[in-house]
Amino acid sequence: MSFNQTQEDEVMSEINMTPLVDIMLVLLIIFIITIPAINHAVKLELPVISNQANDTKPPHVDIAIDVSGAVSWNAELVQPQVLADKIAEAAKQQPQPEIHLRADHKTAYENVVKVMVAAQTGGLSKIGFITEPSAP
Repeated sequence: MSFNQTQEDEVMSEINMTPLVDIMLVLLIIFIITIPAINHAVKLELPVISNQANDTKPPHVDIAIDVSGAVSWNAELVQPQVLADKIAEAAKQQPQPEIHLRADHKTAYENVVKVMVAAQTGGLSKIGFITEPSAP
């Protein structure tokens, strides 16, 4: 036995990657060519209507609290019981109005909390605090 004959009889344990790469490149080219041709678009004539977005903004209620703790509902001075009635009435509206709460910076925090509790108890959940920017 010669040295060359034993080398030829050995099993090759490495995978030859060249044919695999060639097949993958051919498949890639086939897919690149055929994908644009497989556009199965169904031609439809859709109905044409005029559509406007229903951008209904919920109404808002301005509640103001002055230094003494007096509460105004849309610039109308109200007592605590009348405020609770107006909040309950506003909570029944659909969509519910937002409360824009304006409080004087010198008013007691207790006055602001009373209005917030009245709104929450009455069923209104959207409360926004309105402030003014400070002067530079």
